[in-house]
Amino acid sequence: MDRKRVGKNAAGALVLGALLVCLGLLTWGVRRTVRAQTAAAAFKEAQLTAPEPTAEPLPAFEPVRQPSEAITWTGWMVHGVQTNGYQADPEHMIDFGLPEDYTQLEGIVTFRGNNFRNTSSYGAAALNTGRFGEYWTVETGGMSDGENFWGGSGWTGQPLVVRWPAETKRIMNMYDWAKAKEDLVEVIYATLAGRVYFLDLETGEPTRDSLYLGYPFKGAGALDPRGYPLMYLGGGVAGEREDNLPGLMIVSLIDGTVLYSDYSEDPFSPRPSWVAWDSSALVDAETDQLIYPGENGILYLLDLNTRYDPQAGTISIAPEEVKFTYQSSSVMEDYYGMEDSAIVWRGHLFIADNAASFLCIDLNTLQIEWRFDCLDDTNCTGVLELDETGHPYIYLSTSFHMGWRGTETVEIPVWKIDGVTGQEVWHHSYDCHTVADVSGGVQASLSLGTGPLDGILYVAVARCPDEENGKLVALDTATGQERWTYQSESYSWSTPVTFYDTNGNGYVLYTSCLDGTMHLMNGLTGQVLDTFSFGCTVEATPAVYDNTVVIGTRGEEIYGIKLE
Repeated sequence: MDRKRVGKNAAGALVLGALLVCLGLLTWGVRRTVRAQTAAAAFKEAQLTAPEPTAEPLPAFEPVRQPSEAITWTGWMVHGVQTNGYQADPEHMIDFGLPEDYTQLEGIVTFRGNNFRNTSSYGAAALNTGRFGEYWTVETGGMSDGENFWGGSGWTGQPLVVRWPAETKRIMNMYDWAKAKEDLVEVIYATLAGRVYFLDLETGEPTRDSLYLGYPFKGAGALDPRGYPLMYLGGGVAGEREDNLPGLMIVSLIDGTVLYSDYSEDPFSPRPSWVAWDSSALVDAETDQLIYPGENGILYLLDLNTRYDPQAGTISIAPEEVKFTYQSSSVMEDYYGMEDSAIVWRGHLFIADNAASFLCIDLNTLQIEWRFDCLDDTNCTGVLELDETGHPYIYLSTSFHMGWRGTETVEIPVWKIDGVTGQEVWHHSYDCHTVADVSGGVQASLSLGTGPLDGILYVAVARCPDEENGKLVALDTATGQERWTYQSESYSWSTPVTFYDTNGNGYVLYTSCLDGTMHLMNGLTGQVLDTFSFGCTVEATPAVYDNTVVIGTRGEEIYGIKLE
């Protein structure tokens, strides 16, 4: 392991971890109060206390039901029994809030950060030069599935980065020095090597033993947003296990125990033999439910029945599965599966599939509200935003799968979609190439700017204008027109990441694939401020925590790069 020591983190939390937990719980309590305004008012009157500030009520969201003839069949299985429908009981009504309320933890706990999938950065960078600085590296190795060798970190491959409260660190299997380090920020990286690595963000030093689970991990995994020491993972392809099927796993981060796993073919699936997981899970903290789409075409809701005792240092789960699936008459009718990570707003989930459907699904009835035809095998994760009235819009694009719509070039639209009606607001298209099994189009997920970059959508378009080239485009969210374009010699599957400095400036990281170059760019103009060469293929999405970028490569290394 070759490490170049970086300086202390430029920014960090200013309160103790234990106080953070209390404040986080208070935030969730405020959200519950808003949802039960009558009870809260009665309580205040009874206690004769002065009125306390309350959060703004969440915007209402009721999508227009528009059944699609393309959806030919829907199915439900509740706790092992196939049923004619589903209705959540009153204690399990899912109602997600705003993305800033998703987690109590400081950091990035799922792919693209939260239920809107709108960030892979946390904190603010204290920049002086606006350039890449010192870095550390950690070797990861790889794994064979019998046919292919999977090395390092691939698509989507985003690391998770978190500052654990002191009381949580105390019960974890961290090394003693890591437990004692007050400002420790831990990188948790599931890799194609079938291992999860645990590293100090500052130095790259292992904070605990790596965890071998036996499958190459393509997706980012996810941490429990409540701060519980749980990690949710899905194997991306077959690995070195005897059953040779990737599976869904829930792991205790107290001792690394696999608390739950499901590796089996599922006859309920429209694609039963393809047991793979590229998406990154979400957890509804209020109902204790895991939401996890599978590449076998099943949307899983797991009632976790979590029991966590932080004083005793114990955690247990007893999952009960609810499954939803469907079939469609699209051009790719035998190619079901969901590889992107679900967006959730209030009680509804938005997800694209491999068979050209983008769906809005009611999580409390598991009914499809509307379907949008996204033309092709869609792998990228969209991003949701609310306008000033609380109206939801989703930005989405698609891939070019060889042979389905053509063999040379096809049109790849980037869409703005009305979340209420499922109707297109605008699209902006690019002519893209592809090759078999290595798609062109938009494989990277979409990224929205905020603050100084408000109103800009960043999209990495692959194999455009030629087979090996790519471009990063900055689109105006109001009109869909280009604000600027950066043409790169190599295409990108890595999601562009926006981050911000302490002076209020916005930046974007764009990592091209084949030439392994990370570009640090002015988010407003597209000016390249600096580049970093990895010398190998890079498909993964970086995460930024304060002044440090973390990313894995197909060259079997994880990098932690300082922003100066």
